[in-house]
Amino acid sequence: MSDAPDNNGHRARLRRRLFEGGPDALQDHELVEYLLALAIPRRDTKPLAKALLKEFGGIAGVLTADAERLARVSGMGETSVAALKAAHAAALRLTRAQVTEQPVLSNWQALLDYLRADMAHHAIERVRVLHLNSKNLLIRDELMNEGSVDEAPVYVREVIRRAIDLGSSAIILVHNHPSGDPSPSRADIEITRQVIEAGKRLNIAVHDHIVIGSGGHVSLRAQGLI
Repeated sequence: MSDAPDNNGHRARLRRRLFEGGPDALQDHELVEYLLALAIPRRDTKPLAKALLKEFGGIAGVLTADAERLARVSGMGETSVAALKAAHAAALRLTRAQVTEQPVLSNWQALLDYLRADMAHHAIERVRVLHLNSKNLLIRDELMNEGSVDEAPVYVREVIRRAIDLGSSAIILVHNHPSGDPSPSRADIEITRQVIEAGKRLNIAVHDHIVIGSGGHVSLRAQGLI
């Protein structure tokens, strides 16, 4: 005898709680379970949801994991991976919209929320540059490079050349530490100082270098390192 009716009833209860109670009404495993159920409706998705949360260390890790890593988990197929990545994409667009609506320097927390949602749980190190206009509005958010689990190269000349191409008045450097510890390395500090010096000659300001990790973030500017 099929257990589909029981699954349907359970999902209806989850749906009702979500509608009536808002974003905090469901636990993390219930949110992931319901997302998976949209992709694989004839299956009990609770065990798979719990397996994903255990594998990736929580809902943030699940949603930010890349498609290949998700697909390697037993029970995950293309449609279930797509359901999770669509949820992540929607969350990023929401947080990014909050960043672009006003000058970045007066909306710092929204910027940090956006960067953490996008970068905190990446398995490899990635370097991004945020390009700002003369009013400190975000005009471009670009991935400049990616590398291994502990290093991604930053090339001063490429960063400055791209800022010139875009007509940027200022930039913010960002990279993640897959280890989870956002403490900047000596190399992080040195390359930032090199970019600052190169930018000065062309009147391009470097507002900050932010290091993101699952354990938090560090602003080199706030730490007095630049």
